Amino acid sequence: MKNKEVISISIIEHYWSVMATNVRFSDVVLALVVLFIVRAINQRLTSKGPMLWPLLGIIPSALLNINDIYNYFAEALNRCGGTCTIRATCMDRFCGIMTVDPSSIEHVLKTNFNKFQKGEVYKDIFTDLFGNGSFVVDGEAWKEQRLALTSVMHNSWFVESTHSVIQDLVHQKLLKLIDEFVKLDKVIDVQDLLLRFTFDNICISTFGINPGCLSVELPDVPFAEAFETATEISYHRLFIPTFIWKTMRLFGVGPEKKLKEAIGIVHKFVAEIVTGRRIELCNSGYVNDRPDILSRLMSDRFSDEMLKDLCLSFILAGRDTTSVGLAWFFWLMHEHPHVEKLILDEIKEIISHRKLKKMVYLEAVFTKDELKKMVYLEAVVSETLRLYPSVPHDAKEAKEDDILPNGVAVKKKDLIIYSMYALGRNELVWGKDCREFKPERWIKNGRLVAESQFKFLVFNGGPRLCAGKQFSYIQMKMVAASILLRYSVKVVRGQTVVPKVTPTLYMKNGLSVKFKPRPGL
Repeated sequence: MKNKEVISISIIEHYWSVMATNVRFSDVVLALVVLFIVRAINQRLTSKGPMLWPLLGIIPSALLNINDIYNYFAEALNRCGGTCTIRATCMDRFCGIMTVDPSSIEHVLKTNFNKFQKGEVYKDIFTDLFGNGSFVVDGEAWKEQRLALTSVMHNSWFVESTHSVIQDLVHQKLLKLIDEFVKLDKVIDVQDLLLRFTFDNICISTFGINPGCLSVELPDVPFAEAFETATEISYHRLFIPTFIWKTMRLFGVGPEKKLKEAIGIVHKFVAEIVTGRRIELCNSGYVNDRPDILSRLMSDRFSDEMLKDLCLSFILAGRDTTSVGLAWFFWLMHEHPHVEKLILDEIKEIISHRKLKKMVYLEAVFTKDELKKMVYLEAVVSETLRLYPSVPHDAKEAKEDDILPNGVAVKKKDLIIYSMYALGRNELVWGKDCREFKPERWIKNGRLVAESQFKFLVFNGGPRLCAGKQFSYIQMKMVAASILLRYSVKVVRGQTVVPKVTPTLYMKNGLSVKFKPRPGL
């Protein structure tokens, strides 16, 4: 028996010896290349979703289409019926599904809310910037922050204060600044202008300070610039294998070096404000005469570090939705002038009930009741956000195995990515005309149509539904109506208007415009 084993071992050793001497390294490489190509072709022929490469997953497809990444995934999801499989490299934990199926999104965000979380991948990417703020955390930590924020935001004094701040910024800062541009016949990036407006607004509401972004000289604001840089680089980690960006972070090289510097500026700015407010509280015993969120939360049990993280998450949510949405709004007015005319007709009708002379109309400050009556304007804002959602996509991680309503199996640790950009362009959800700009789809019998939050996912859905949704609409309508009443916004010809690949759907090159005063009403 032992002799047979020895003979068998000898035969195996001889076989491998022959193989080693006859098979060259180039043959092995060629075989692997052929196998790679065969598997790639098979995947392409058997799947209608985005191309998943052997070993490399979706990374090559994402990089090859990085300049049009949102439309690439939107078209892929249209081809495959609304749900497809995704995965990153073989060395990453990034795998799961992407979907625009409203029933599956509702299942994840509401019905089975407790079975899905932000997850470790998400935390890995964004914790350096947002710490343990509500943008990143789950469970009890999120619930505690959510409850504290909503209790402040839904208080009557906060609602009144917010409306007053918006009115003041629009009429005392924004419109006066536009007047200066008109006098100088100056071309201005309206996206930058709106970002400055919303940044001043959110800082006043959050911290009780005005950073002065809307000063006439349009100053550089280090915190605003650093915040934008930090969010952008953090987001780009999604497209880089984890072991690569973590190695760069460890050694402080490449974009990770720039990210660390930007985060340092952001955290220092916020920490100084929180510390100063804490000292004020200790000295005076109260800060309740201040209407800002930080002062109102200061007396709660949150630590200074937690207040810093919470405020950063609030700034992210409050700054970008309005400014980015309005930038796309003015672009669409340029593309669809008949829609702008209908908005102006509605505004004229509403303010005609005021017993004022025409010349005074140009000084009109819209009341909350007047803004509520602007039904067509709100429909235009909703249609703008449907096609150009401020947050193009988001994700959750499964805490346990599950099955979605469309029959797709989800394993523990799988990511479920839901694309708001692709959702607005999906034929199964919005019909064959989903890519057309049609504000009328939001109106029926003169009233606004309330779509499912899982079909119109711009403000998230379920328990994480944006607490500031109504504030965003009020702010967008106030700015849009106040500008359109006074000025025609002329988009400079020859510029390329495309989305930027960031956590927020900025215009890659901004939007250069000239403001032209209207001759009158």
